[in-house]
Amino acid sequence: MLLDQVNKPEDIKKLSLAQLEELAQEIRLFLIEKLSVTGGHLAPNLGVVELTLALHYLLDSPRDKIIFDVGHQSYVHKILTGRKDRFDTLRKYEGLCGFVKRSESEHDVWEAGHSSTSLSAAMGMAMARDFKGEHNKVVAIIGDAAIASGMAFEALNHIGHSKENLIVILNDNEMSIAPNVGAMHNYLSKIRSDKHYLKMKEEAEHLIKRIPAIGGKLAKMGERIKDCLKYMLVSGVIFEELGFTYCGPVDGHNLELLMETLRQASKVQGPVLVHVITVKGKGYPPAEADSHTWHGLGPYKMESGKVIKSAGPPMYTEVFGLTLSTLARSDKRIVAITPAMPGGSGLLKFAAEFPGRMIDVGIAEQHAATLCAALAMEGMKPIFAIYSTFLQRSYDQIVHDICRHNANVIFAIDRAGFVGPDGETHQGVYDIAFLRHIPNMVLMMPRNENELQYMLLTAVDYDSGPIAVRYPRTAGRGVALDAPEQWKPIPIGSWEVLREGKDLVILAVGPAMIEIAEEAANRLLINGISVRVINARFIKPMDKELLLELAKHDEVSIITLEEGSLYGGFGSAVLEFYAEQGIYTMQIRSIAIPDVFVEHGTIKEQLDEVGITIDRVVTEAQSITPRRRQRA
Repeated sequence: MLLDQVNKPEDIKKLSLAQLEELAQEIRLFLIEKLSVTGGHLAPNLGVVELTLALHYLLDSPRDKIIFDVGHQSYVHKILTGRKDRFDTLRKYEGLCGFVKRSESEHDVWEAGHSSTSLSAAMGMAMARDFKGEHNKVVAIIGDAAIASGMAFEALNHIGHSKENLIVILNDNEMSIAPNVGAMHNYLSKIRSDKHYLKMKEEAEHLIKRIPAIGGKLAKMGERIKDCLKYMLVSGVIFEELGFTYCGPVDGHNLELLMETLRQASKVQGPVLVHVITVKGKGYPPAEADSHTWHGLGPYKMESGKVIKSAGPPMYTEVFGLTLSTLARSDKRIVAITPAMPGGSGLLKFAAEFPGRMIDVGIAEQHAATLCAALAMEGMKPIFAIYSTFLQRSYDQIVHDICRHNANVIFAIDRAGFVGPDGETHQGVYDIAFLRHIPNMVLMMPRNENELQYMLLTAVDYDSGPIAVRYPRTAGRGVALDAPEQWKPIPIGSWEVLREGKDLVILAVGPAMIEIAEEAANRLLINGISVRVINARFIKPMDKELLLELAKHDEVSIITLEEGSLYGGFGSAVLEFYAEQGIYTMQIRSIAIPDVFVEHGTIKEQLDEVGITIDRVVTEAQSITPRRRQRA
């Protein structure tokens, strides 16, 4: 196999065009086989096989900078840069990262797990090159959904104004994680299908060839650069107006045409945008037919394409979607807003039942947040459904437009806590710290599926400002779901005592932490330590009456337990409260995520790495509980 001979980018430069096309098919088979075991982002990578081959064939990486937007489509890049032997460890603990990772290879020059950063990074690297008097090439690859983001537009505007020498490759597969929305998507669709352009191009080539003596030479030159002349035939090309030389659209699976276009683009002075049309999931029929499911998934049966699903309780995401649909039937104020994640956020059934009340804004978290604020001010009940890691992108709007106005926006924060294989760029461990200090914000987290339903009802009934409910990327605890007539709102700021005890108190936030607390309490009881376990379901406001009641018993120690950042988290809030009250006599230990970025692996492995474990709770409890209360 040709793939066996490829261990570094230089190896493919020795191959003929026919061999490169053969290698492309071998890479596709390799990815389909390996990801059937590990899971991962299959469809995006099958779509960029030829593009990645062409880039590494023409460029000199890492001297030339290849910058992937998001980075989940970099598997082919990893294969060509000496990491194919590690693909059995993809997205596993201490294994190959599912995104570009600078510490993995010198060829990974930029890493990101969020979209629309590549153009700004390319601009910075091109400017640094010029400052240093170097002459390497800089190429950014960005998708048709990501380029519609505000950050990408800001970068396009700056690049076009500065006239930096760099190449932007627009990987246009008409499909992000969710169907693309917006004017940019419609614009690109028009370019892809413009029949007038195709007809004019044919007529122009025919006329040129008929010019005596020089017609043949002009036609030959025109064949090489015809895609870069498209802007002359199609009026109003937005990229030309922004200062780019536009090339394309070009078939992203035609290696010969792709490489010739890239060669011509590299000769142009100033910024160039190469519009490449690809098929997401190319070469694997199940992925081509359903690129949404095959964007990123777990293990599957390679022959049939059947996704392997584990049986068990519903995911919290699913419970959220079903509950929201139920609430929306009786409350017409409810509208759902998502930044390009209707499927991942559990909103597909809601969208099917309430298509007019489902708003997908595309990759535009900042816009989504301010949109929610305005909807709320006009009497609607916007539900901002978003992953914790993506909520970070709208921080200013949360402060300035939502909380400052005390707007009745409901935040449904999915993937709160550790997220497993997606790793450090996707961990939802910072939202407690960056939300709880904002005035007017209410922040809560359920201990099980039923409590999630109650919290969503509580949020809809709450008309005193912004309120957020966070829930994890896991299946529920397996409790039977209550019927809607059994749902009841939860008093704001109230905690729940799950287990009585007189020697130690564990304040736990969220389902995983409740499980750890309850098991630790069982073990400690064997050693003569009686533990009171409290479901600290409201992170803000906290149950101050209960906290003051605990302080009446100086000999009782407290452990706070959360799957979030130690600094600025729930434990910090408890310590701050007692400090404000002038209470310093209690022993308090906070168990949370330390000041480190935690990489990919299973959620259990991530919890073990940072010491959020039953053993840790037991050890801490024994160290702070008075000896007289421990059995000899």
